[in-house]
Amino acid sequence: MGAQDYSFLRDLQVEFKDYEVTNKFSLCFWLYLNEPSTLPSTILYQHPDVTSHAPFLLLDERKKILLFPSLISSHSNITSWREVAHAISECEFPTKKWVHVGCEVTQDLLHLYFDGKIVGEKCLTSSLSNDMGSDNSRISLTCISGKDSQLDGYVHSSELFPILSTIENHYVKDPPVQLSIDSSSAYEIEEDSDGVWSIVGGKASCRRNFDIDVTLMDNFSRPMTEEAEVVASLVYSDDNTPVEKPVDADAALLTSYDGIEYASSDRPSKVISGRASFKLKISQLSSKCDNRLFRIRFDIPKLGKYPFLEVFSRPIRCISRNRGTRATSLMLRKSSLGIHLLNGSQSPVLDDGSSDRPCIVREAKQSPSSKRVKLGQEKLCANFKDDFVLKQANGGSRSHSWTSEDNHAHQNSLGARPVSHGGAENFSSDSENSETTNSPIDDLPSNRDPISDMVVFKYCLADLNERRLLLKEMAMTAKEEELATFAERVTLFSGCSHHRHQISISKKLIEEGIKCWNLISNDNHHVLWENLVSGLQEHFLKMTFGRIRSLTHQDFNLLRRVSGCQDLVSQDNFEKLWCWLYPVAFTLSQQCISSLWGSTSPMWIEGFITKEEAESSLKRLGALQEPGTYILRFPTSRSWPHPDSGNLVVTYVGSDYTIHHRLMSLEFIYSSGVKGTTIRPIQDMLLEQPELRRLGRIVRSL
Repeated sequence: MGAQDYSFLRDLQVEFKDYEVTNKFSLCFWLYLNEPSTLPSTILYQHPDVTSHAPFLLLDERKKILLFPSLISSHSNITSWREVAHAISECEFPTKKWVHVGCEVTQDLLHLYFDGKIVGEKCLTSSLSNDMGSDNSRISLTCISGKDSQLDGYVHSSELFPILSTIENHYVKDPPVQLSIDSSSAYEIEEDSDGVWSIVGGKASCRRNFDIDVTLMDNFSRPMTEEAEVVASLVYSDDNTPVEKPVDADAALLTSYDGIEYASSDRPSKVISGRASFKLKISQLSSKCDNRLFRIRFDIPKLGKYPFLEVFSRPIRCISRNRGTRATSLMLRKSSLGIHLLNGSQSPVLDDGSSDRPCIVREAKQSPSSKRVKLGQEKLCANFKDDFVLKQANGGSRSHSWTSEDNHAHQNSLGARPVSHGGAENFSSDSENSETTNSPIDDLPSNRDPISDMVVFKYCLADLNERRLLLKEMAMTAKEEELATFAERVTLFSGCSHHRHQISISKKLIEEGIKCWNLISNDNHHVLWENLVSGLQEHFLKMTFGRIRSLTHQDFNLLRRVSGCQDLVSQDNFEKLWCWLYPVAFTLSQQCISSLWGSTSPMWIEGFITKEEAESSLKRLGALQEPGTYILRFPTSRSWPHPDSGNLVVTYVGSDYTIHHRLMSLEFIYSSGVKGTTIRPIQDMLLEQPELRRLGRIVRSL
């Protein structure tokens, strides 16, 4: 990686040597555009000869790109190039980020690609003669150039091919890099309600250290291995001019190494595995600079002054002391290390609580998995209880509550809570369904766990995505016994046990995910969907011990929708797919559930379906089937580590002739496996419910 790998848009020139090439060619390049000052504006011109030119790529006033065929501009009778048949992108072209652009040009067809996907096409067979007249025809080009473009942009890895079907290969071959701030790494930074960072600075006795990391990644989020040095500097937020150094005082921005402070410009931070870490202090106060806001600029001077190798922090207000209250601000803190699920690279880190009593069926309503609650705030934690309760499933002491999607009730009041320096503080955690649990702090185990209380608190108070990131990090280093202890502590502190199972399977989920991706991808960063299907089929059968049926074409179609996979599957899409599929496969591996999945007469579970497909199947010619008809499905909106991921939903016609959705909580199945107890078949428990009378069938649309 070096400055020679990138060039200005105006310096791009592609020359044609062969007449035949100009009638059938592919032009590929990575494009980075700053915000345009005027629109429309031409990106690249085509030159039929040295004296004339016409647009080849144009950015219109809606920020969409237009691709034109090769034409004779000097001999045409066209008053506006908009009259010429052209391909136009379906979406806006994003600015301030790298986008791979591919142009396929033939005599009959134009194809425009963004990031390996077709975003615009145009058939030219009849439209050219209408636009240009019968006397005009397309000719060979001498070159395509950005010389006369008025846009401020940059180009990386431009190539001209005389054949088609090379754009996807070019897209994955040599992606550009970009410098970014990892916001999850921020430490000792307060974020005010207006999004401004509040940092304590000023004189040496008052200012505080704060930490922040920047990442140097390619367009596929792969860390750069080449050595580079990142420099941090303090600038004004409104015009990006440097903050002046006070007379006879320290530099405006300081960095600490081994307890010694240096001017940040004198001590750049090295990029290691795509990441550079900074421990900084600000000596200049906003109040002494006309209350102006600051930013921290990070750049790599040795690689050149490129906007994609420069990044700015959020606006900063530097104050002399901490505010008395933090009710309106969020303290940003980082975990020691963030681990990417599949490649082990560093990434952001932090999830929720749920129900304590093992219940077979409970609420399936779509709602946030948790709401963030701060220490010191008193708030009732509302739980939900349905209007009917199942009888004991197997005559034992377990009672399984059936909770509706429409009716919520259960109230939970947490008991004693951890004590802070200032005395006892109460906190509450919202979860989708939780029951009353008093958790005295005295119940904490006396031996210290490697996972600190702070990590437990973060998990209890975090949202679903933060929990996912935190579990990814922990699963890479923690042992299964430590995760089991962590799950119990989360249950204790949150008063909810329903997410215990998601924590317990996290290590296996990540290990199996890494193994599956590595085997399918063969060290590539993208795989074809067809190759992914065959690899997933094999792993699914292994996860379910090969004793039950395999996935169908319809099942893979749903997996594709859940994960957003295209014909070319990225690692991120695979992660989304895996976080949904693994909990489902784990559920199907349980003996009492595998009998449902493996049954063909009757077919209890007819595969992976959506909520809409289930509802449609319960209607015949627009009318609902008789009350009590039900269908089993897995919820498509629940992915690991959501407490409900991998559970079954019962969609049924109620006695009120409306469709209801009830979630079957399988917590008692997992706990019975640990305790070595046996449970009754799920089929028997379902048929005992008065609301469920007959199994419905899935009606799939053609």
